[in-house]
Amino acid sequence: MIGFYNYTVVLTYLSLVSGVTGIMISLSDMGHPFYGAMFLLISGLCDAFDGKVARTKPNRSDFEKKFGIQIDSLSDLVAFGVLPASIGAAMFRRLSLQKDGFPRTYTILIFAVIAFYVLVAMIRLAYFNVLEEERQAEEKGDRKTYVGLPVTSAALIFPVVLLFQHILSADITPIYFAVMLFVGVLFVSKIKVTKPGLRGIIIMVAIGAAEFAALLIFRLLR
Repeated sequence: MIGFYNYTVVLTYLSLVSGVTGIMISLSDMGHPFYGAMFLLISGLCDAFDGKVARTKPNRSDFEKKFGIQIDSLSDLVAFGVLPASIGAAMFRRLSLQKDGFPRTYTILIFAVIAFYVLVAMIRLAYFNVLEEERQAEEKGDRKTYVGLPVTSAALIFPVVLLFQHILSADITPIYFAVMLFVGVLFVSKIKVTKPGLRGIIIMVAIGAAEFAALLIFRLLR
């Protein structure tokens, strides 16, 4: 059987499964974007620690390391590229049914934003893979900074936008797509983002846990 199935890849596989589950839930029947956002947060949690877990294995071969880089990016494209786009599509479909449809131009614009977001997420991940392989060939240790906003940041950004749906009386679907467009631009920008250490990861996990709890509470109260 090809591939690896030890503990170093379990979190990456779980992140992908969570992302696929979120996509199916978001796009099924009437769509459940808020539950989709919960699975987005679960994928984010898995991704926060998958690299650290993988590096605990002594004497990892170069093939294992390269395999880990590839599956991590492929999983990220599904969980943080396609899933946020699916959540947005579910929100748009719900709003469209409430409004008895939208003008064709508006619908095309929404679809264009969705396609753009997934495209730049893929470009950013592929570009990062090439840079990471070159960096590892030239230097030791972990990288200190990222070029462009990491795709995994979607795990914290979009659930926050969805939380405003419960706070505001107006529908926030247009805001969601505006944020999606802005975040997509940041994916392929040349801004430098400092890679968080363990403390930063713990803080982000705590923020994600708070978002997950808030989404769950709001859904239970509806």
